[in-house]
Amino acid sequence: MTTETPRWFTSSYSNNGGDCVEVAANLAASRGIVPVRDSKRVDGPVIDVSAAAFSTFVTGVQAGEFGAA
Repeated sequence: MTTETPRWFTSSYSNNGGDCVEVAANLAASRGIVPVRDSKRVDGPVIDVSAAAFSTFVTGVQAGEFGAA
């Protein structure tokens, strides 16, 4: 069992307006998950996304599949 803890970070593309998500990609290799949380509620719920699903999501974002907000 690994005792590695999440190292949270916010995207450099964030506008620092406080409406951000944070991810802990450091757990992808060791646990196969990418935890995601709301930056405004760091003690709130965390969603554990499979590393494969997160990778697919990032690839889709980079390809422009989700459009612009």
